[in-house]
Amino acid sequence: MEANTRSTGRLPAAFLTPGSSSFMDFLSDQSPGMLPGNRQLPPMKGVIEAPHGTTIVAASFPGGVVLAGDRRATMGNMIAQRDIEKVFPADEYSAVGIAGTAGLAVEMVKLFQLELEHFEKVEGATLSLEGKANRLSTMIRSNLAMAMQGLAVVPLFAGYDVDREKGRIFSYDVTGGRSEEHGYAATGSGSVFARGSMKKLYRDDLTEEQTLTLVVQALYDAADDDSATGGPDVARRIYPIVTVITDEGFRKLGDTESSEIARAILERRLEQPDGPRAALL
Repeated sequence: MEANTRSTGRLPAAFLTPGSSSFMDFLSDQSPGMLPGNRQLPPMKGVIEAPHGTTIVAASFPGGVVLAGDRRATMGNMIAQRDIEKVFPADEYSAVGIAGTAGLAVEMVKLFQLELEHFEKVEGATLSLEGKANRLSTMIRSNLAMAMQGLAVVPLFAGYDVDREKGRIFSYDVTGGRSEEHGYAATGSGSVFARGSMKKLYRDDLTEEQTLTLVVQALYDAADDDSATGGPDVARRIYPIVTVITDEGFRKLGDTESSEIARAILERRLEQPDGPRAALL
């Protein structure tokens, strides 16, 4: 059978007629060793040094949700990469922002994208946003063995719920535990500072433009207090990755749009280094 497969160049029947709408289940049956959580790591001592993605933020507004991330990856106290991309479309109406071990996180996102595409092809319909969030939870849980060795992946998932007609945000822990966040959320090393920034500035009646400014303000504040988070780098023309998801689908802001928001914030910070102030009452 194997020789015939090699000679004809055709895939085995099992690959052409998957018995499940889940690509993860199909891969577990056919090639379990390809799943990130099933890979065996060699014995090693001490902390594993690998590039880590840092701060991801999200905020909802009437009509959609914004997901953004800084561009810095660190390895210990070193900057491993200055222009890494941490926010990716999952499908037409959702996106994932990654924090944690960068290599595993990017691989998990690609597998998640394939999982959603596979489901749509097999079932002829897209998963609900709730279903997508649950699938991602399962994938994170399958990486628990590596997370216990220091190779954790903690993403932020956001999307537009076409059934409820609003943007929604989901956060996770290393065990795959899922929580729906209301209004705004942050994950990664600078998340404490980013969340504090948004807590004082967020309102549920913000426009899309105001929400875009809010998330970039939050990333700036995170970079101000967390060395692992990178702020706007005007000299190198490196700005945060900012995405918007509405009933029209996923949209990533171009460099011109991102730079305009970042530069406007930088100019204001020359006058107010600590950023805008919220009213006491």
